Amino acid sequence: MEFEEFFRQATKLDSDPYDYQRRLTSEAWPDLLDVPTGLGKTAAVVLAWLWKRGWRSGGREGEPEADTPRRLVYCLPMRVLVEQTERNVGIWLDRLGIRGTAGEGRVSVHLLMGGSEDIRTPTWADHPEEDEILIGTQDMLLSRALMRGYGMSRYQWPVHFALLHNDALWVFDEVQLMGPGLPTSTQLEAFRRVLPLAATSRSLWVSATLNRDWLATVDFSDMQKLRAHQLSEEERESAEVRTRREAVKRLQRCDLPLDGTSKGQVAAYAAALADRVRKAHVAGSTTLVILNTVERAQALYRALQPVGGRAKESSSGAATVGSGPELVLVHSRFRGPDRREHEARLTAPTTAAGRIVVATQAVEAGVDMTSRTLFTELAPWSSLVQRFGRCNRYGECNDGGGADVIWIDFGDDKDLARPYESEALEAAREKLRGVESASPADLPPTDQKAPLHPVIRRKDFLDLFNTDPDLSGFDVDIAPYVRDADDADVLLFWRDFGDDPNNPLQPSPTRDELCRASIGKDAVPALLGRLEAGQAWRWDPLVRRWQRPGKNDRLRPGLVLMLSAEAGGYRADLGFAADVRGRVEPLLSNERSSDEPEAYDGDPRSLLQRAIPLARHLADVEAEARALCSALSAAEADVVAQAARWHDLGKAHEAFDTMLRAAHRQGTDEELSPGFWAKAGRGPDRKPGRARYLVRDGEREIERKHFRHELASMLAWLHAQRYADDQPTNLVAYLIAAHHGKVRLSLRALPGESEPPDARLFARGVWDGDVLPELAFNDGEVLPATELKLDLMRLGEGRQGPSWITRTRRLLNDLGPFRLAWFEALVRIADWRASRKEQEDLP
Repeated sequence: MEFEEFFRQATKLDSDPYDYQRRLTSEAWPDLLDVPTGLGKTAAVVLAWLWKRGWRSGGREGEPEADTPRRLVYCLPMRVLVEQTERNVGIWLDRLGIRGTAGEGRVSVHLLMGGSEDIRTPTWADHPEEDEILIGTQDMLLSRALMRGYGMSRYQWPVHFALLHNDALWVFDEVQLMGPGLPTSTQLEAFRRVLPLAATSRSLWVSATLNRDWLATVDFSDMQKLRAHQLSEEERESAEVRTRREAVKRLQRCDLPLDGTSKGQVAAYAAALADRVRKAHVAGSTTLVILNTVERAQALYRALQPVGGRAKESSSGAATVGSGPELVLVHSRFRGPDRREHEARLTAPTTAAGRIVVATQAVEAGVDMTSRTLFTELAPWSSLVQRFGRCNRYGECNDGGGADVIWIDFGDDKDLARPYESEALEAAREKLRGVESASPADLPPTDQKAPLHPVIRRKDFLDLFNTDPDLSGFDVDIAPYVRDADDADVLLFWRDFGDDPNNPLQPSPTRDELCRASIGKDAVPALLGRLEAGQAWRWDPLVRRWQRPGKNDRLRPGLVLMLSAEAGGYRADLGFAADVRGRVEPLLSNERSSDEPEAYDGDPRSLLQRAIPLARHLADVEAEARALCSALSAAEADVVAQAARWHDLGKAHEAFDTMLRAAHRQGTDEELSPGFWAKAGRGPDRKPGRARYLVRDGEREIERKHFRHELASMLAWLHAQRYADDQPTNLVAYLIAAHHGKVRLSLRALPGESEPPDARLFARGVWDGDVLPELAFNDGEVLPATELKLDLMRLGEGRQGPSWITRTRRLLNDLGPFRLAWFEALVRIADWRASRKEQEDLP
């Protein structure tokens, strides 16, 4: 099969691929893809990746190329681009007959957008040996690449970190919109080039307005070595490309009275702009208005609605301006279903009256739409070029006299310039002087300097490998490396929960429930400031409860807040808006979800339907680990398998055994038989039991709060090895301890733990001197009763040799964060797979 046929089958285009798309399949991967807007960059990258991975129509026919990683990670700056890209990629795979779900051995596509879907099994992370396409915003992807994943369980951070840095081809699309994410992307690539990897990874930066100097950072500085992939001269002169590059777009300036950022000033500006838009709109066509802030876009949307009320709803759910054109608002602060509905209308056939689309930067790039008339506020030059590309995009208006682009100027006030810098706007203003055409062929080149952003250094990056919060309960803030402070968001969702969301316990939010909202003073802080007590809650994994945010709690990017449905703050046609009052209909009823938010004490994979003996589970996980390492040709397979063999030995501890037996009674009304067990059972219609970790001390039972069986497993391993201090011993110990993501680099007691009465050492529910009983493995090996010692909690050399922090830090330094996380992920994935297979064929 030739690539031309492969391309036509996937895209259903009558024409052959462009030469640059064809060359991408036969040449080595470039560093930069610099191609004008509207010429199929996404299709070029995705289909070239599939071709290089050996996929053809119906299946895989060839061996994958060695320098083409298994995972294609598509990183986009705006959420509106993510679902469009996912839809297009899914359509191409379906037409080729090679799409599957994770675990089927085909190509699966996954959205990384937060929500409970990220921790359900099986997920993309369960199958690192398969070819996968991961699509997400820079918030979701870069935060995970920095070991601080937004909107997901903190205990899954290391697995996603490992799989996003090893065997991954990162594609950073529309780089001019990435802000601080761009230097972070280049720094991460620099780190991957100097720190050891488990498998090849690389990066590709894509844009129609690419300036390679934007990529330069302290550790990624030699821009001349970067190889660019561009149109050939022959392609530039072809009729199809010239139709687009020379599309007729008359350019004119428009002054409007935007004098400040107060509500009154923004409302006056929106009213004046609405009048201009109505007069410029051509019946039967699309008019697109791109504004720089969500607040101004919402104000214009309101101003365009009929006097005396909101826009009417058509049968399709679209808003209409009286009997006039359909009105659509597009920005990043909608819940999933509303966002998809609005986006679908961007490319739907227009009515006789036409359509007016009001948008933010969300449609600036990557969105496959066009317009007859475009209004845009002044923006940095690279952004303006992208916005101009949403007008007469394909030259479709050329025969009708062309199209019109109107750019809106305003004052130099820094508050008005946000989210951009005044200097960047002034440079764009200078370029626009004397320019009368917005045709790509007539526009000056992009030569603006990259704005200054914080740059993450190697030491700071390595420090992020430790996922324990600090002593005050806070995590290192990575927000400055992900997105501009003015554009940082939290995630909100709305529920009906009465007075207390812990009775009954509210489940984790689904992806569709989540709505991004700015932490700027006029957004989430304004909403929270007017709410009644008990209308806003956050999940605390340590105490396993929803908690009310305290007055001193800082809003941080990626924080998830649950709001009462009566709190307001959202409207389906408007999105998040702090001043909107009235009920917000929840998207999830209590009956439709049982995903309890993950807690430190929680052990949901031990509370399943079928009870499994401990020795069998250890053998199953060891076998899965060996099979996984074989499929991946992974190094250190014996070390990974040894960690898998020992990972759950701590479940023989009295505290865990007591909890598991009580949970089994709650779930089945039966007793577990004598012996040690890895999993409790429950009836098919019963929820997992919730029991405490109890240890009997004479006549009383003492609760071991925050008990972690993996710590007991690790201590038993080190005891059996006589506390040897070589790399294989320490690596096995680390992999055992880290297999739930809760005991990793550091080891200390947590707030609320029960303290021993005799002042001995304690941590994570384990007390110095606890004894694990004798245990027999399935193959006959017997581990004698083991006394657990915690001297390695102390700094320096002790009776157990070097401290835990010394051992783990040495591993991190010797193996590097990418390889260490990779081994960690393999043990965890083997555990997940074995646990799932043990529950197969259940009702």
